Amino acid sequence: MVSFCGLPSFFLSFSFVLLSPFSNFIGAQDQDYDYPIATLSKRWTNNAASDFPRHRDGSIVQAILLRAKEANSPAFACGFYCNGNCNSYLFAIFIVQVDDSIGSIASASPQVVWSANRNNPVKIGATLDLTSEGDLVLKDVDGTIAWSTNTSGKSVVGLNLTYLGNLVLFNDNEIVWQSFDHPTDSLVLGQKLRVGQRLMPSVSETNWTIDSMITLSVNGDGLFAQVETDPPQIYFKSRGPNLNASIEFSYVELVNGSLSWFSNSTLNMSLISVPQTSSAQFIKLGSDGHLKIYDRFYGLEKELFEAVLKDCDYPTACGQYGICSNGQCSCPTLSGQTIYFRQVDDQQPHLGCSENVPLSCGASHQQILLELENITSLSFTPDLTHKDASSCKEACAKNCSCKAAIFQYEWNHTNGNCYLLTQVFSLVNAAEYVYPSYTTFFKVQNLPNEAPYTPIDNHTPIDNHTQIDNHMSSHLPTILASSLGALFVMMIFIVAIVLFIQKRDDNQGEEDYLDQAPGMLNRFAYGNLKTITNEFSKKLGEGGFGSVFEGTLSDGTKVAVKRLDGFGQVKKSFLAEVETIGNIHHVNLVRLVGFCTEKSQRLLIYEYMSNGSLDRWIFHKSSEYILDWQQRKNIILNIAKGLNYLHEECRQKIVHLDIKPQNILLDGNFNAKVADFGLSKLIDRDQSQVVTTMRGTPGYLAPEWLNATITEKVDVYSFGVVILEIVCGRKIFDRSLDEDDMYLLSLFKRKVEEERLLDIVDKSSDDMQLNGPHAVNMMRIAAWCLQGDYIKRPSMSMVIKVLEGTVEVQEDLDYDFSAPPSTSGAARFDPMDIEFNATTALLPSVLSGPR
Repeated sequence: MVSFCGLPSFFLSFSFVLLSPFSNFIGAQDQDYDYPIATLSKRWTNNAASDFPRHRDGSIVQAILLRAKEANSPAFACGFYCNGNCNSYLFAIFIVQVDDSIGSIASASPQVVWSANRNNPVKIGATLDLTSEGDLVLKDVDGTIAWSTNTSGKSVVGLNLTYLGNLVLFNDNEIVWQSFDHPTDSLVLGQKLRVGQRLMPSVSETNWTIDSMITLSVNGDGLFAQVETDPPQIYFKSRGPNLNASIEFSYVELVNGSLSWFSNSTLNMSLISVPQTSSAQFIKLGSDGHLKIYDRFYGLEKELFEAVLKDCDYPTACGQYGICSNGQCSCPTLSGQTIYFRQVDDQQPHLGCSENVPLSCGASHQQILLELENITSLSFTPDLTHKDASSCKEACAKNCSCKAAIFQYEWNHTNGNCYLLTQVFSLVNAAEYVYPSYTTFFKVQNLPNEAPYTPIDNHTPIDNHTQIDNHMSSHLPTILASSLGALFVMMIFIVAIVLFIQKRDDNQGEEDYLDQAPGMLNRFAYGNLKTITNEFSKKLGEGGFGSVFEGTLSDGTKVAVKRLDGFGQVKKSFLAEVETIGNIHHVNLVRLVGFCTEKSQRLLIYEYMSNGSLDRWIFHKSSEYILDWQQRKNIILNIAKGLNYLHEECRQKIVHLDIKPQNILLDGNFNAKVADFGLSKLIDRDQSQVVTTMRGTPGYLAPEWLNATITEKVDVYSFGVVILEIVCGRKIFDRSLDEDDMYLLSLFKRKVEEERLLDIVDKSSDDMQLNGPHAVNMMRIAAWCLQGDYIKRPSMSMVIKVLEGTVEVQEDLDYDFSAPPSTSGAARFDPMDIEFNATTALLPSVLSGPR
């Protein structure tokens, strides 16, 4: 037996003997599950619901590994955990109480301190496999991979749960993977929170979805609790001691009852101390922004921020737009009336407020700014370019993303600091502040009754009695020709001046708009981007609007820099990306880090996606680029979640309009993220459809583009095409094939009629052939998304339910995916015509490298 983590071999052997009397403490399970170490080729099945009792808080746990020093003490276990209705489960590490009564576990509720799959919970029947290749893989009951350590081929020999609650995969010489390196919302004794890591709370104890808006993170300057907006709204910060300016702190750690700063391995300062401590002590960041320290053995629960933060100092104290005053919550009012805001729940004021009329960038001319005194934000990051109240107010009015502006001043409104808020969280009544003073401008949508427009008639009648001189009449042709020539030259001159002024004004307008964008994005200088990209030397790919280059920021973070080339549509694409994704965050959307606009240069900076775009993995017939069934299914689910966020969870509905494999990027774990929002369109929530010009890529265009009236269902159609391409491993159009097989949708329809859908499942992967029935069912989901009548297509939220197995695909699908006949007798939509005959300049992207 190997020596591990400083423990001699005989001690590990002894742990098996020690735990054998407690084999039934965790529940009715086999004795083989009751020890802290497991070897390769081991499988555990989640059968918690039927075999395990509920605890005091309603939770159920099925422990598969257990570390306990002695009876009647807290212990660490890992296994399946649920709370609430127990329809879904986490694979988690939790603290339990081991009784001295054989066959029982203390009724005290287990406390989760780490979990693997908060965004991908699994069901009864799910399995956890420690494979022979050394990978720890969590699979749902349908075989979908919910989580994996991705450690295959790294000489792993076993799995160990340590006395500190660290789950470790190890080989003969070192730790290969450990849960301590992947903190969730908690830190246990001995666990380090390093620079670049952060704690992120779940929504609640029973809703484990990550609420990444609130985080606790470490950088070289200190410990920060903040709301993840751009820029972050920091509500707590603790900087290290300035004993040596050259010292950079590398992590904080919970040690011997103290949360302490460390530089390398040297203790520099204790942030908080607790007199008593046990191995079951931990800190946890809650969804309300509170950071608490708990000790299950001593019954300790202590608020760590209580010395510096009051009730009103937390970003969720009164919810969005809520104003906190002495612990009481209210909505912004004008003359004592809340005509522009209302409480989300009259019985629960702390849930915040919402606008009576949602803000709309498309109706910015109908917006006004309400002025309220003595209201401020928890965080204040001044914008030094606006030093007086009027310019601060005007800056917010011009910036579509600005929801409110706060002006901080000492004596008067002509000299102070401006702060533009792109998201409004809980605010504070600053009336009791002696210094400084604050004025807040809330942007609201105003809908006044508009008076009808009456055109002015400047027509002057001609005098019918005017006589024309005969001499003038004889030279009239010459005079008219000369006059018309001069007029034509003058008109050309005037048009040139107008175009020049318009271009200058457009550029200035764009600059004025983008001047506000640093409130939500980083603005890069072009010279810095040349340095970051090493003079744009490493090209990752290129497409219709420009090229993408690899870059590295000063902190070592890799980024992808897209340089747009050309004018007109390129400018619209640039502004669309900045406006659309500059202020939205979702795990399945590629994050826009920043932008650059200098003269004619237009560049966008994104997070780096190491596995490039999806087309690289499904269209290239190389053994190096092959996805298995579970990876493909997970990618499809990721795309659906990203689109659902755009369609249903943003303040304004966002229609992407260019969903295709080239615009789906994959990170190092093959998680998919939707990218390239250059053609996207914002739609107000009160609009069911919009009229727009045709945009997108041939082959992925929905039939309703013929009448230029679109809804979010055009993305659903494109998503259906992408599903077929993923499952079949081929492009929608492939000219290398026979004419009958060239167009995938026609081939799909024919194979449905022949009942031979397995014929078109990707044959480059044996795993795909083995999962043929699952692949065929996925094609039915694609067919539902491809219905010619967009009303019959499902929403993306419905697609997610189908993919997760809670809803069945609609029956009686129409496999003729063209639009239904119109009453005017217009021809049906035929994508083949667009593919082969279109003269559109919308070029498909070929950005298939890492970006």
